[in-house]
Amino acid sequence: MRMLLLACGLCIATMAQAQSPSDYATAKQQADRDEASLPATDAGALRDAQRLALDAAISGCATPTADTSPFVVVAELDASGQVVRTWREGGTPLAICVQKQIRGSTLSAPPRAPFFTSFELSFTP
Repeated sequence: MRMLLLACGLCIATMAQAQSPSDYATAKQQADRDEASLPATDAGALRDAQRLALDAAISGCATPTADTSPFVVVAELDASGQVVRTWREGGTPLAICVQKQIRGSTLSAPPRAPFFTSFELSFTP
């Protein structure tokens, strides 16, 4: 009986995990869909808020200037615009630091919650 309960518990935990974005690729796809669904004016305002949050995150990171690897941080926002979860692509010190900084950010309230958005940084030579 104990084994059956354990098996049921594991099954339920696996199903719950599968229903929420648990990895970067799933979260990025959701961010792409959510961002594409915004009207043009809302999309522009979101990009402006993202740029400010990304600039603030980078300025809060003491990273070497030679760290020029592009990266993407995906964030899940609640109804108030508070970042509740983040994922990142890239493991450089700057990407890791920015993810940590973004995790404490608040953007404008999104049109719905949860709302996924992405912060992308690429360097041009």
